[in-house]
Amino acid sequence: MQLSTVRPVPVTFPDGPQPDVPVDAELRFDASLPYAACLAFPLTPCGCTGDAARVCWYFSRELLDEGRLGPVGSGDVQIRPGPGGEVLITLRGPVGRAVLSTPEHLVTAFLADTFALVPAGSESDHLDVDAALARLLPAD
Repeated sequence: MQLSTVRPVPVTFPDGPQPDVPVDAELRFDASLPYAACLAFPLTPCGCTGDAARVCWYFSRELLDEGRLGPVGSGDVQIRPGPGGEVLITLRGPVGRAVLSTPEHLVTAFLADTFALVPAGSESDHLDVDAALARLLPAD
């Protein structure tokens, strides 16, 4: 049984110095984190491999879904529809902010994949509270 999905997405930075140059990123979802979506960016040239070679921003899957249709978010992540069939994602960190643009049809396809794995409203059925507590509590 498939428990995760990854969808490659091109991302541009419309407010950046090269607004039309895409960066290859990935939208990721894992059923063990049923409320979250991840936008992963490659680190180059760090010489890293695997997950160490990526920076991941986690945010609510519901936020991503609602942000395709209208502006949402009030913290480090804000999402809204953009011009020309794009979704605009604003990420804020300790040293600044970045506005990213990605095609709405790819976001919609990614979300369809995630809802096939974990239907909306059933997220709590996929949480393993015992495993989460075991990671937080010291072993005897």
